[in-house]
Amino acid sequence: MLIRLTEVVENSTTTRLASDVDKRKRFALREVSINPEYVVCVREDTIIQRMLSEGYLPEGLDKRQRFTRIYLDRGQTGIDIVVVGDPEVIQADLKKAKSNKEVLHG
Repeated sequence: MLIRLTEVVENSTTTRLASDVDKRKRFALREVSINPEYVVCVREDTIIQRMLSEGYLPEGLDKRQRFTRIYLDRGQTGIDIVVVGDPEVIQADLKKAKSNKEVLHG
């Protein structure tokens, strides 16, 4: 069973030397679905939290918002994504999704 989360992604169309006017364009939010079977590690991401307080994330996010970095297994290499949410809540959602396996009939 896949779990849907909101991922924080860097906007590749802006440069690192963007002016203060453009700094809100540095990051964007998008929905992502992940398979909990491939999650290796979950930990809080304080760097993105600091970027939120500095105004680099899209408007509308609560300044108290927490972020979680999820490490996924990809065989010989891994991938990590940052999602919106408290690490404990994300972990509980992953555990719940992992335990709710559905048997396909067909």
